[in-house]
Formats: sequence, structure tokens, C-alpha cells
Amino acid sequence: MRKSIILIAAAALALTSCDSLIDLTPESQLSAESYFKTAEDLQLFTNTFYNNLLPKTPYETESDVFISRNPSNLLRGGNDRTVPDTGGGWTWTNLRKMNTLLANVDNCNDEAAVQTYTALTKFWRAYFYFDKVAKFGDVPWIDHEIGSADADLYNPRDTRETVMQHMIADIDEAIAGLPDKYKAPETAYRVNKYTAMFLKAQFCLFEGTFRKYHSSPAPFADSYKAADGTTHDADWYLQQAADAADQLISSDKYKLYSTGKPAQDYLTLFNQNDANVDEIILAVNYDQALKIKHDCGRLLTNQTASRLGMTKKMVDMYLMKDGSRFTDKAGWNVMTFADEVKDRDPRLAQTIRTPGYSWGTANCGPEFKYCQTGYQSIKYVPAYETKPYSTDNCFNDMPVFRYAEALLIYAEAKAELGTLTQADLDKSVNLIRKRVGMPNLDMAAANAKPDEYLLSPETGYTNVTGANQGVILEIRRERAIELFQEGMGRYFDLMRWAAGYCINQPMYGMYIPGPGDYDLGDNSKYTFFVGVTDSKLEKYQIYEPGGQQLQDMAYLVDPITKEYATSGVWDVMKTISISFDESKHYFYPIPTKELNLNKENLKQNPGW
Repeated sequence: MRKSIILIAAAALALTSCDSLIDLTPESQLSAESYFKTAEDLQLFTNTFYNNLLPKTPYETESDVFISRNPSNLLRGGNDRTVPDTGGGWTWTNLRKMNTLLANVDNCNDEAAVQTYTALTKFWRAYFYFDKVAKFGDVPWIDHEIGSADADLYNPRDTRETVMQHMIADIDEAIAGLPDKYKAPETAYRVNKYTAMFLKAQFCLFEGTFRKYHSSPAPFADSYKAADGTTHDADWYLQQAADAADQLISSDKYKLYSTGKPAQDYLTLFNQNDANVDEIILAVNYDQALKIKHDCGRLLTNQTASRLGMTKKMVDMYLMKDGSRFTDKAGWNVMTFADEVKDRDPRLAQTIRTPGYSWGTANCGPEFKYCQTGYQSIKYVPAYETKPYSTDNCFNDMPVFRYAEALLIYAEAKAELGTLTQADLDKSVNLIRKRVGMPNLDMAAANAKPDEYLLSPETGYTNVTGANQGVILEIRRERAIELFQEGMGRYFDLMRWAAGYCINQPMYGMYIPGPGDYDLGDNSKYTFFVGVTDSKLEKYQIYEPGGQQLQDMAYLVDPITKEYATSGVWDVMKTISISFDESKHYFYPIPTKELNLNKENLKQNPGW
């Protein structure tokens, strides 16, 4: 399929106004009065939003279940996470562009174009504000053009309820005014009415669960009230999420990608060049011919990169292929690699390297020089022949919104509302499981015996309660597995669930029984032995065959006693401080310069 490239010519537009009737607009500049005349003008201007707002790297590089050798300050917390001087996500340039278009869109005499591009801009404004609310909570709502001397630049923060209601008004207009699903080749690269349905479901689920699990309004006492005193509770937002997701599902415009090959379809979805138009609702378009590329392959397969790895907590979360819990098996926490990955949910072997994985001309087991935990991701990694291990040499499209997440939103919203039925699971979560040949999720069984692993303070969620406790936990499991490594989904899931404490849970790697030679499958051979001691705690070194030392190995922790020992799970964060502060880290801090510019009205988030 030949891909379309989204033009960004309008990014260079300089919109000016005339101060007198005798002023002439220079040919190098365009005024608002002279622009926005045609459908092409509107398209070129709105194309900048795709480029400016969609993530340049729509894949996650760190959370409590996926970590690098050098975590960012977002994960480190403590003294490493400080108030920035500028930036930090508190940027508003794109909002000004949106409001400029909306103020001048009626310059165009093409009524159909006015409707489409008004709706599209309303979509992007809701998308923009979702990011701001998720990061900062209360933010100023601006829906009109403002200049450099405008008093509105110094407005106080509006409550999140005020902002959310404006977002819902915007997204409802977007749903009504956007076109149907585009035809190829633009299908996955252009926003349509179903993209808007997805976004509404996504941000309403965020808000509904945020309000449910953050019992007291934050950061300010009136955050959950609009300016006129009205408010909506958690259930109202959850119902909005369920309804929007159901509207998308009922449209029959999308379906899960499947060729009837459960052992490979999940992996194939992410490493093919062109976004699958059945499942991918919105994607970032990468193209080799046009030299539009990303770096995900190198991050996962190059020794000089981040050495990203799945944590053992996440590996243990995957069910057995018969649907039973891995963590119910005797000795599950002291199994060697080959045994622990055997007979598991097929998505595990399609997400990390396991025995039998083939890349290039040979099968490839996990490689510690590329991955510090031993659980090396293969998601988004294209064919070996394309050399994805080189810098910026990947051209496979990256999904931003996909149908599987819409199914999960529907199930989670209904479960949190208390209205979930087995039929709801059968048309959502169980379709996702069916793709990989997994047994159905049984609601009654899940609620009858909630998984202790998913409730444990060391590996799960301690604040999930109620009659649907078990099925909520199972939907969270499904979400973690199905959406692993996608976007910043996992991090902000923890934020909305008031589960930032999961970041403080141990981030362990592979279990190592002790000193000796190990074959991790497909000739992935390593030698572990005690090299040095520190405070009487034994520390291993790891060598490849032939005597090449790869690195010092972090300390091993006995999985039962939690004490450092000569055998156990690899404590990859032993020398790195990871700290989530419940009193302040649910929100980003506002930059210092912004506070100084608006001392009277702009207040910092609590704790910062």
C-alpha cells in the first residue's frame, strides 16, 4: 500500500493582522483575513496538529513493568524529580493555533469543509486538553484567540470539571461533524468520527476512574465542580466512557486483526510496515521512501541503547495457556527461564524473546547485553534484514489508538460501574483472548476468587474492592498484557487508579538459581559467578561463552525471604533510587517561570 504523507506546509504560516487600512500584507506573510478561504487552506493548517500533537515515539519506554538501565526522573522521583524552570508539558502554542482556526474558519465559503475542519479542530482541542488534565489536573480553559497583551493570559486555573465539560462538548461536536472512515491509503492516518468516539471513551474512562479512586478532589477542593457549581460524579463519566466505546463497537467499522494464527497474529500487528486498517484507528505514519523513521528497534536490540526489559512482575502476570494462573503453580517464583515461559498465554512469546523465537537466520534466546532484566521485548521490532538495530532505521507504523483498547475501555467502564455482564465480556475482553487462543474470562469465577497476586502489596493493587473486585483485577491484567509497551498507557493507568505505589514495588529481573552455566534456549548461553562482594552481599558477574564479560550483575534477592542471597531474582534497581511520592506525584509540577509570570492567579500543584 502506498502511504499518504501528511503535509505540514502550514507550519510555516505567520498569521498577522493589519493595523490600518493602508497596510499591505507582505507576500512572505499571510493574514487571518486572507487565509482560511478554501478547503485546502483548512486542511494544510490542521495537518500541523497531526505532526505537533501525536507522539513522536508512541511506545512506552518505562513504567513499573518495563524499565531501562537509566530511568528518567519521572520514575526515579525523590530528589531527581524537581520543578522545571520552563517546559515540562506546560505549553500552549498548539491551542492558540486551534483557536485561530476556529475564529476564522467562516472565511471559507465551502460549508462542508467548514463543518469537517471545525469538527477536526474540536477533536484536537479535546485531545490537547486531555493531556493537560492528565498531567496537571486543573488548567486554564481557553477557547478563543488571545494576543500577547491579552489579560486572559493571566487567567487562573479552571477546575477539571469545567475543562472536562468543555472537552465533552468539543468531542461530541467532533463525532457529529467528522467524516466516516477514510478509504485507503489514508484510513489509519486521518481522524474520523470513530477516532473521536475512541478519544471520548478514553478520556471519560480516565476521569471516571480518577474520581473513583482519588476519593478527595485534587489538587484543589473544588476540582470536581464547574464554575457554576454543577458537577458529575465518577459513575457519570464511566457511563459516558461505556456509551462511547459501545457506539464505536456497534458501528462495526473496526475489528481485531486476525489471520487465524494465534501464535503470531499479535506480534505481526505491530511489526508490519503499514498500519492494519481493520484494527488500527489512528497511527503515526512512517515511510522508508520518505525517510520518516523511528528508533524503537535500536532501543530493544542494540547494546549501546537503553537495555529495556520487562519486569518479572509483568512476566508473572501472564496466565497459563489453559487460563489458569501461573502464580498458583507450585514453585512459580523460583522457576528458571525455560520453565516459567512454557505453556503461557501466547502473547508472552509474542512480546519477549522466548525459546523458539526466530530473528534473522537463527532462533534467538534472550540476550542480557541488550536487556537488563533478561526479558527482552520483541514488540515493534521489524525483520532483521531491515537492520532495525541501527539508529533511526525502523519504518513500521505505530498505533496511537487501536480497537483492542476500545474493547478494554468498554469492559473496564462497565465493571467499575457495577453493570458488567458476561455478555459484555464476551463482546470485548473475550474477543481479544480469542485472537491468541486463550480461554474466555468468566466473570463469576473471577469474582468468586480474586487473584491474590493482583491484590498483593508487592505485585498488585491494594485499593480495589467491592463485588466486582475479581473481574476488575482480571481486566487490569488483560489491559497490562494487551497494551504492554504502548504509548504512556501504563503510567497514566497507575495515575488514574491512584496506584502510583506500584512504581515503588520491586522491579526484578529473571530468576537465577546461583553460580553456574545456563542455557536460556536457542544457544543463549551465559555464565554467572560471584565476582565481588559489597557489604557482605554477593554480587554476580555475567559472561558470554568465550569469556567476554558483559556487565556486573545486580544483587540477587531470595523471592521468599526478600533477603539478598546467592540465588534469586535479579534486583536490577538495587543501585538506582525509585520513589513515587503519593503526596505530589499524581500531578506534574508547573514550571517556575510560569508561576513567576502569573503570581496572582497561577498556583503550584500540592507538594511541589
